[in-house]
Amino acid sequence: MARISNWSLVFLLISTLLHIEPSLSSPSPSPSPSPFIKSSCSSTQYPALCVSSLSVYASSIQQDPHQLVQTALSLSLNRTQATKTFVANCNKFRGLKPREHAALKDCAEEISDSVDRLSRSLKELKLCKVKGEDFTWHISNVETWVSSALTDESTCGDGFSGKALNGKIKDSIRARMLNVAQVTSNALSLINHYAAQH
Repeated sequence: MARISNWSLVFLLISTLLHIEPSLSSPSPSPSPSPFIKSSCSSTQYPALCVSSLSVYASSIQQDPHQLVQTALSLSLNRTQATKTFVANCNKFRGLKPREHAALKDCAEEISDSVDRLSRSLKELKLCKVKGEDFTWHISNVETWVSSALTDESTCGDGFSGKALNGKIKDSIRARMLNVAQVTSNALSLINHYAAQH
C-alpha cells in the first residue's frame, strides 16, 4: 500500500470532514426547524441532533412522514460513507502501531457492512409507500438492516476503546463513529415510528 505524508493526509482528512451530502436534495439556505420536524424528532434518542441535521431539508420534507424517514436514512448513509473514506485514509498514516492497524482494518470491515445495509435499506424504503402486507414486509426489512448497521457502527467505535490505543487517530475515529451512530439511531427511531403509524 502506498504511503503518503502526514501533511497530505491532513489535507485529505479535512476534505473528508467537509464532505457534502451528495444524494440529498439541496438544503434550504436558512434552516429553521418546522413544527413537524421538531415533533417527529422528539421521539428520538438524540432530538437536538435530529432537528439540526434535518431542518436544512425542511423545504423538501414538508410534512411528509415518508420523505422525513427517507431524508434521515439518506443522511445516515452519506455520513457513514464519508466515515468509511475517513477510516481508509487513516490507514495510510505513517508509524501506525500493529494494534492500530488491526483496529482500523476491523473498523473498515464493519463500516463497509454498515454502508451496504443502509444502501439496501434506502432501496427497500422506496417500496414502502403501499399499505398492507407488502408495506409490513418491506418496512420490517428496513428496520432489521438499519438496526444491524447501527450495531456495525457501534462495534467499530468499540474497537478503539482500549487503553492500548491512544492519540489523534483514536479520538478522530471515535468522534466520527459516535456521530454516525447517533444519526443512524435517530433514523431508526423515525423508521420505527413511521412503521407504527401504518
